Amino acid sequence: MYILLFMSASRPLRPAEARELQRCACLNLRQAARAVTQLYDDMLRPTGLRATQFSLLTVIRLTGGASIGTLADTAVMDRTTLTRNLKLLEEKKLVRSEGSDDARVRLVTLTPAGEAKLAAAQPYWEEAQRRMTKSVGRSELDRLLEGLAAAIAAGQAR
Repeated sequence: MYILLFMSASRPLRPAEARELQRCACLNLRQAARAVTQLYDDMLRPTGLRATQFSLLTVIRLTGGASIGTLADTAVMDRTTLTRNLKLLEEKKLVRSEGSDDARVRLVTLTPAGEAKLAAAQPYWEEAQRRMTKSVGRSELDRLLEGLAAAIAAGQAR
């Protein structure tokens, strides 16, 4: 496989290969995710939060605090990535992890500083949302979000 990839990288793609690559759901979704994340990161920069951190704080707030497993499922993240991201938020004292009734489960909740940071970041996120909606159009964005929900479901149906 590596040799085939290396050999194909050393010559221009044939039109059929280029079309196939242009229709690759994974490539296109990842490119779109990076571009949209850059917009939200730029808008959130004054708050000191990245888009990924804002999203994770929002998920924690919406769940009212949850276990790592529940947060990973809700955010569609693997536990290793989630744990690494939570560690950064804990270092900033925006979240805390506490034991629960089940000693094997730790609940992650927002701290008062996390609530305040999220509230301060909300207007910046809203501006990013407005820009995205203006660029894409409300009805197109609604269709895109429906399509993304279907893509998430398809990816989780492994």
